[in-house]
Amino acid sequence: MDAHGLSGLTFACALPAERRAAKRLGPTALMGMGVCNGVPEGRLVSFGVAGALRDDLEVGTVIDATKVVDESGEVLWEGGPLGVRGARPGTILTASRIVDGAAERRRLHTETGADAVDMETGILARSGRLAGVIRAVSDSPTRQLGPLVRAFGPDGSVHVAGLVRAFATAPRESARAARDVTKALKALRSVA
Repeated sequence: MDAHGLSGLTFACALPAERRAAKRLGPTALMGMGVCNGVPEGRLVSFGVAGALRDDLEVGTVIDATKVVDESGEVLWEGGPLGVRGARPGTILTASRIVDGAAERRRLHTETGADAVDMETGILARSGRLAGVIRAVSDSPTRQLGPLVRAFGPDGSVHVAGLVRAFATAPRESARAARDVTKALKALRSVA
């Protein structure tokens, strides 16, 4: 990415780990999951992890989105990619919940044409201040988050009790999901 193209942009992140990955790109804001902390000021880049809706998007794939849609397929935002080297152009679906079931992911891809889903980008798009979207795939229809979804609070903080419960009830699945999220965050750091 060209530093001139990033001038004046704020990287809006749901999770503290996403925010740490964005720090070298410019100003950041922690908006929480589902933007529970409110929409940050200024021209915004939705920056963080997302769940793939297609089987062929591997964990760690970076999407430099050109479109944002809601679950009805309505286009909320369209724009050019930000120019992230090695990223794929794509469409982000916004949802009001974590979408973790394989069948639901595939259905949403078929119905909306979206490549990945998150809970924040649509809210930023509706604000009229979205300038771009950079999302790294952290999970997919075949590599779901599973019990790890209960490890995060609405503000993006890690709930220790939820994390312990995830590893106690499904240790292998939770360890694999944690590695996948780490891989996605590493891909985001490589953007910087």
